[in-house]
Amino acid sequence: MSKKVSGKPGAVHTAHLTRSQLATFSKSNLIDLVIVLAEQNAALRTKIERLEEQIADITEQNAQLFKQNVELEKANKTLAQRVEDLERRLGLNISNSGKPPSSDGLSKPARKKRTRSLRGSCGRKSGGQPGHPGKTLRQTSTPEQIIDHYPHICPDCKHRLSGVVCDRYVRRQVFDLPPPPPLIVTEHRARVCVCPACGTRVQATFPAGVNAPVQYGDNLAAMASYLQTRHCIPDNRLAQIFSDLHGVDISAATLASLVARTAAVMRPVVNRIQALLCGPDVAVKHMDETGLRINGKTRWLHILCSPDLSHFRIGRSRGDVTQEVTGSVVHDNWASYRKIPGVRHALCNAHHLRELQALIDIEKEPWATEMRSILLDAKTAADRARDRNSRAVVPARIAAIERRYDACCQTAIRMHEALPPLVPDKVGKTRRGKPKRRIGHNLALRMQTRKEEVLLFLNDLSVSFTNNEAERDLRMTKVRQKVSGCFRTHVGAENFCTLRTVIETARKQGWSILETLRTLPDQLILNLKPC
Repeated sequence: MSKKVSGKPGAVHTAHLTRSQLATFSKSNLIDLVIVLAEQNAALRTKIERLEEQIADITEQNAQLFKQNVELEKANKTLAQRVEDLERRLGLNISNSGKPPSSDGLSKPARKKRTRSLRGSCGRKSGGQPGHPGKTLRQTSTPEQIIDHYPHICPDCKHRLSGVVCDRYVRRQVFDLPPPPPLIVTEHRARVCVCPACGTRVQATFPAGVNAPVQYGDNLAAMASYLQTRHCIPDNRLAQIFSDLHGVDISAATLASLVARTAAVMRPVVNRIQALLCGPDVAVKHMDETGLRINGKTRWLHILCSPDLSHFRIGRSRGDVTQEVTGSVVHDNWASYRKIPGVRHALCNAHHLRELQALIDIEKEPWATEMRSILLDAKTAADRARDRNSRAVVPARIAAIERRYDACCQTAIRMHEALPPLVPDKVGKTRRGKPKRRIGHNLALRMQTRKEEVLLFLNDLSVSFTNNEAERDLRMTKVRQKVSGCFRTHVGAENFCTLRTVIETARKQGWSILETLRTLPDQLILNLKPC
């Protein structure tokens, strides 16, 4: 002990006392010493309890701070990941995603060329290449009108040249349109006569299609259907066109009825086109879909087509795809197409090139550059085989491309598996199902799993590299909505699909579109060529 006992009479110093010295203490001194030691012990216990309470409080605070730190780290990772996702969205444009050109807005990407080919540079100048036939305007040997121009005076000697024979000439031809003609009115008269045998009054029958005292003819109906459906001109503007060019005062409602009349006549042709596309006569089909607003509700326009046929159809949902298709189907990997039984699937590689371009531009993933090069090399090999009229690509070439393809997929998957896992979208949220993966990881896994579908164009030259056939057919429908707005009725949308089917098919078949809209359906069905 090193403390001094005080506060009572007879207090003694107790520092460094030996056992013999303690023995000399009196009983009262020992009692006092015990009391002092007990008080000191109680004070120490109190102090220890306070310290233990403080330690417990600090421990609890430390645990809370640690928990908050963990939550903040998770929130920070979530926010950082969200920032990356938002920055990725800002980095997407028409060259590295499926976004439409209008989505770029007024602030276009800061590049010399806003649009760039996903195939890369070929080193040649833009425009027509050597060997391209071109479509230069050339003189004809059978002009409809000839106007002779004679010289009047010699520019050297000023001698008059009237009456001088001009046996030579220089030709110049002007190709032009005649003035828009006014409507031609054809009157049909059904004559009435009296039968000499029985005295019955007999009236002649009018031709088919002449049903009213006054009506518009098939040529005007075909022109209205062509301009409205093919060139997406609204009814009001279409009425102005007929008024300005042909001097006819026709209402928008009348034009709509003429279009509906033409569509009703052409429905058997549409049914035949659909049957040909679904059947075995067309080996490779293209399928796609896009949203369509009808009477304020979202419906879906589905396209089923080939290089020679096109069929448009309205569906209530995006997954309402045609199930009766056979053969090979090229599409964009939408899950609903997987439900079609008994078909070979081919994926659109234009979508893959855009996704890879986004990984190159935004995430800077090196494997994406290699995969893009592999796909383009495979496309070049398939194109050269077609140019040689070969039935297939050389097997050794296919094997080499597939080895590069497999190695690239494995490299990408190993790279992503080595990265730290992504955190949930929200702190504390329990994610069900598979763990969230990065976009590049998902793409690599898809391309590895769907290798046969991605490279089907390489093993079967009848399959296209992309699904552009279907996307081109759908593109004008989006123009139709931008120009004319949504369809007010489901019947109007169905009429549009009917006429669009006939017009696009006529264009692919090489027919005159106006003549097609005036021809009887039975004759058109006989002339259809499936491939």
